[in-house]
Amino acid sequence: QLQLVESGGGLVQPGGSLRLSCAASAFTLDYYAIYWFRQAAGKEREGVSCFSSRDGSTYYAISVKGRFTISRDNAKNTVYLQMNSLKPEDTAVYYCAADPRYYYCSGFGFPTDIGSWGQGTQVTVSS
Repeated sequence: QLQLVESGGGLVQPGGSLRLSCAASAFTLDYYAIYWFRQAAGKEREGVSCFSSRDGSTYYAISVKGRFTISRDNAKNTVYLQMNSLKPEDTAVYYCAADPRYYYCSGFGFPTDIGSWGQGTQVTVSS
């Protein structure tokens, strides 16, 4: 199983920014697509963003496009999610995820059967 650890969540005011980190261990991010998902209280989990090191492709949910940016630090084997112009509706637990079957980001959405997940980090956007 791929091991992933998220960090960087917290409380931020509307319009503010946060950067989440997803550190991988026991495998290199060179091989797999890395996803960010989120789950708000009482709602279903939804895909947020994807990054593929194989071809540099990225993908964003419409709700975050233009506000969030996904990137990778090769030396640290870490993927980041920079979140700007945060809104109260961005409040959720954010998870990073990966699966050995998925190497590239699809331009049509997010897989529903990803096998490895981090523990999640809480993001709260509130004044």
